[in-house]
Amino acid sequence: MNFKEEYSEKFDELRKNRVKTSFYKYGSAKENFGKGYVDALGSLEKCLAKYRETGNTEYLLDAGNYAMFEYMYPQHEKAHFRATDSSESAGIVGLSVGEARRFAE
Repeated sequence: MNFKEEYSEKFDELRKNRVKTSFYKYGSAKENFGKGYVDALGSLEKCLAKYRETGNTEYLLDAGNYAMFEYMYPQHEKAHFRATDSSESAGIVGLSVGEARRFAE
């Protein structure tokens, strides 16, 4: 496996830069999300819609940050972490290469 083809360190770097900038523009994530002033999931959905509309990948960085903030300061009433296996996966849209290979066998 070539990890550089499977994971983007650049995505993380650019995402982190936006967190730093946002701290000075909007205040701390702990206050904004931890105290419920900003809805991370609603904001994430707005970023995905804007990406679909424009194709500007910066919105994907923002969406990633909002997902992280919901993880750190969950507002969902049932928020918890429990590792799941494939039988409980949310699934994907489309057919993965691995699935296609198994189907062809």
